This record gives sequence, C-alpha cells and structure tokens, in this order.
Amino acid sequence: MTPIFTRVIVIVLDSVGIGELPDAPAYGDEGSNTLGNIAARVPLKIPTLRSLGLGRLVPLGRGDGEPRGAYGRMAEQSPGKDSVTGHWEMMGIVLDRAFPTFPVGFPPEVIAEFERRIGCGTIGNVVASGTEVIDRLGPEHMRTGKPIVYTSADSVFQIAAHEDVIPIADQYRICEIAFDLVGRGMGVGRVIARPFAGAPGSFRRTANRHDYALEPTADTLLDRLARKGVPVISIGKINDLFAGRGIARATHTASDAEGMERLAETLHEAVDGFVFVNLVDFDTVYGHRNDVAGYAANLERFDDALARLLPMLRESDLLVVTADHGNDPSTPSTDHSREYVPILLTSGPAKAGPHVRGGVDIGTRQTFADLGQTIADNFGVGRLAHGTSFLEDIVVHHP
Repeated sequence: MTPIFTRVIVIVLDSVGIGELPDAPAYGDEGSNTLGNIAARVPLKIPTLRSLGLGRLVPLGRGDGEPRGAYGRMAEQSPGKDSVTGHWEMMGIVLDRAFPTFPVGFPPEVIAEFERRIGCGTIGNVVASGTEVIDRLGPEHMRTGKPIVYTSADSVFQIAAHEDVIPIADQYRICEIAFDLVGRGMGVGRVIARPFAGAPGSFRRTANRHDYALEPTADTLLDRLARKGVPVISIGKINDLFAGRGIARATHTASDAEGMERLAETLHEAVDGFVFVNLVDFDTVYGHRNDVAGYAANLERFDDALARLLPMLRESDLLVVTADHGNDPSTPSTDHSREYVPILLTSGPAKAGPHVRGGVDIGTRQTFADLGQTIADNFGVGRLAHGTSFLEDIVVHHP
C-alpha cells in the first residue's frame, strides 16, 4: 500500500505533561501539571504550539483561533513514569509491571559486586537529584577517584564522574559493567553515564551523557518498520531508549537546540520514513532542577524553532508533537510526575491529496500506543500488540 503520509515526524518534548492522571496520587504526584502550573506562574509566549491546539488542552489565556491541526491528550497505561516506559508504550509495548526502583538506594551486596567488577570503591548509593549529588559529592569524588552512584524515583542506576578524573571511555566501560549487573541481571530500566566538568562550586554536566537501556521486551513499531524497509531515523536519546533496535540512523545531540537543527537538516534531505526525536533538556536541565522560569524559556525557544520548521513540511508529511511523562518544576519533588501528555498533529501545505484536518479533537486516548498504531496504520505494517488507530479521524482527502 502507499502510505497516506510518506514521512512521519514525532517530536517528544521530554517531560512536558499536561495534568495528573487518575492514579497520580499513588505515585505521590497529586496536583502535578507540568505545563499548566508553569503557565500559571510565567506568561508563556508559545503562539506556534497554541496554533496547533495546545490551548485547548491547557489554560493558556485568550487569543487562540481554530487549530491548524488535530489535538488531544494521551494517558499512560503502563505502570511507571519514566522515558523508557513512555517511549516503549508509544511504539506499542504496554508493560504489565513497572521496572524495579530502589527508594533507599541499591542493596549493599549489589554495590559490593559492582565495586568488585570495576576494581574500585564507589561513593553515594543515594536517591538524589543529579545536580545536587554532584555538588555534594563531587569534591570527595575528585579527592578519591571513586565514581558517584545514585538513583531516583525511576528505575535507573546512574554513575557520575568528572571527565578529568575518569576519562569518558572509562566511564562508559564502567556503565557497561553496571548494565550487565543491574540491567540484564536485575531488570533495572537504565544505566546512565552522567559525566561532569568544572571545579567545586561550579560543576556542570557535559554533553557526554549516555543511556544503556534494556532491549524492548516485545515487537515495536520500529521493528515493524525496519522489516518493511521503512527507514527509521532517531535524533536525541531515542536510539539509547530502544537499544538501537529497528533504527537505521541515529544522531545524538548535546541540546534541544541542536536536536531541532538536526531535525531541520533531516527534513531538507527529503527522505521518506519515520523520524523520531527526543528533546531532553526540558526534563534534565529544567524539570529536575525545579527551574520554572528556565522551563518556560525553553518552551518559548522550542516554539520559535517549531515556527521555523513548519514551512519545511511537505504536503505528504505528518508532524506530531507529544511528551513521555511529566516533571512539574513547581512542586517540591525533583522527580518525574504521572501525567497526561499532549498530542498535536499537523501536516504540510494542502494542495492536493490527504492532509490533517484542522480543529479535530481526538479526545483522551487511553494509551500512548494509539500513536504507534496510527503510524503503523499509515505505513501498512499491521496491528501492534496495543493501541487503536485514529488515522481516519484526522485525515481529510482532497480530490
């Protein structure tokens, strides 16, 4: 079959949730609304996102006309509130149980075995914000050379080290050892290398973060597309989240701005297929640091970049803007939050043939997998394990 849209672009605004899910209190996230609470505190200038219908989902003030595309929100069915769970569900996997978490740190015997395998001691083994733990334990790390181990409310084993103390190649080797122990061995969702630089009092994370994730536990949309010969291009941390499976070309980025630049370059190449983008600064730079003003400014920067991107869309393109979870910077917590996520859809200039119908409310989707099934339906790769397509709800056909 010929796809309705020959190229589909999905941009995931990492952590831009739009309100608590019904089960949010069970996660300690009652009252979380990442975008709504930011908008209530900072006047947001995001006209491009509003033109796509975002103001129909979150109170953003007056002034929105008829959206140029379709809009709605999605609920996460899988237990959890992390990037792996969210992205996997978008691509058709609904987990029946959450990845294991360690609210008081990892068991001593696990840390002891890790230290034995890497040949040195560690410090930390605490639940902490990454920036806080680096500020607190960074000086000791520099004196002793011992890597910092920490976790969060997510299923993660994070290793922070100064690049002048432990070179990047050695940091990655240590993380590979950790992944074999706690990832493959214990089912922990991710091991993350968190390199940093600078001096005590002014430490800063570098762009050399690397995620080691479990392989998806079942067939995903990416696998289906790859088998059919539909190119999958990833930008940002997408490749890490899927352990590279089904991805033809991966581009890692150092910032959201670079992510949008790489996306613009990809669109200029005029290749067909699926382009999957993650913009992580919303989460790591602003959400986890409870930086409301910074988060708002990043939303405005993205909105400007999106305005420049929309004219690049071809008639046969489908653009989707969504998120994977929340991370409300206005709450005391520095962890992710269990929230609905927006889904905004538009296409290029309609001259002839199909395009996204303007002003269509696709409602509340009961699983992120509805997005994956819609893309699967478009490319004719069959039924995923989960999800209901809304493709026909959003498409209008020109004669």
